[in-house]
Amino acid sequence: MKRILLLLGLIFTFSACGENQKSEEKAEVEEQTETSDQDSNPVPDKQPEAVSPDREYEHEVVIGDMSIPWGFDFLPDGSILVTEKGGDIYHFKDGEKVAISGAPEIYNQGQGGLLDIALHPDFETNNWVYITYSSQEGEGEGGNTALMRAKLENNQLTNREDLYKGETNSTRGQHFGSRIVFDGEGHLFFTIGDRGNRDVNPQDITRDGGKVYRLDLDGSVPSDNPFVGEENAKEAIYSYGHRNPQGMIFNEETGEVWVNEHGPKGGDEINVVKAGKNYGWPVVTYGENYDGTTITEERTGPEFQNPLTYWVPSIAPSGFEKVTSDKYPELKGNLLVGSLKFQYLEHLAMENGKVTKREKLLEGLGRMRDVQQGPDGFIYVAAEGTGIVKMLPLEETE
Repeated sequence: MKRILLLLGLIFTFSACGENQKSEEKAEVEEQTETSDQDSNPVPDKQPEAVSPDREYEHEVVIGDMSIPWGFDFLPDGSILVTEKGGDIYHFKDGEKVAISGAPEIYNQGQGGLLDIALHPDFETNNWVYITYSSQEGEGEGGNTALMRAKLENNQLTNREDLYKGETNSTRGQHFGSRIVFDGEGHLFFTIGDRGNRDVNPQDITRDGGKVYRLDLDGSVPSDNPFVGEENAKEAIYSYGHRNPQGMIFNEETGEVWVNEHGPKGGDEINVVKAGKNYGWPVVTYGENYDGTTITEERTGPEFQNPLTYWVPSIAPSGFEKVTSDKYPELKGNLLVGSLKFQYLEHLAMENGKVTKREKLLEGLGRMRDVQQGPDGFIYVAAEGTGIVKMLPLEETE
């Protein structure tokens, strides 16, 4: 009997040791996974205060006499296409501004109107131009953001194709988005804001609004979009939980799409867009209601993708560019974001994915709506009440 008891004790001891070892190994794996997730989705540090630079940049007006220039892009010959929120598109070449015919009919309400414009990556061979705008087409009163493309021929838009229309319409005047970028792999990304329906649209992938969308260049949905085949999902959605993205770039260095987006009172964000990820609005935010009341106490959560950085107070970001030009060596590799609220161009110096310095450029010029690095390497900015201006390098203002 003693031998049997001794044997049973040894078996139990070895079994317990084995189970403990497995538990320890499992805990170690879970801890490593959690650490890995935190490393790939870090909580952002608070930004430094924005300051004026040691030397001011000068500028020259390239296209004047514009009320709200919303978006612009460069033709292969260096001339510029620019949208006016009120519904007009202009072609500026050799000092002359010519109206483009065939612009879409817009729902001109609140923040809605004629929005972004972008040339097809192979425009020289196909003449396609993409445009986002607020449209009354579809179900319900009011409007929602739409994406179209058309051929640009002899200052006319022809062969129009409607590629996407947000549903349903709303008479609310806020948060239409919208920017357009290409990823170099045959895809187009564009944005629609939450349309002021924050408690319904952003967290629901069966509804439009509060999303970044991804399409093939002909408007079809890529088969590898994250929600393809999911019941009732809007399959064009690439990421969700956004508020109102009005700046977007394709970061060629990282191969990622980055957006900046309006928060409420505080909580503007820069987000690295990843397939199928939820960016949290309005369940988590660094902002509060405009009357100072709390939206949520939560700033982050395991199911949400954290922003790269955020602003408190809000600067109302619109337009986005990463500087690659040698004409501005002090800015090269860093980010530029237009501020509607404070009417300046913000320079964010970046190091290891973190903002190390913020500078206020071109202060007092107007509400900065868009910023682009031109094919000539100069930085161009769309300023409300002014038009399109070129920022002069410091060496040219000495």
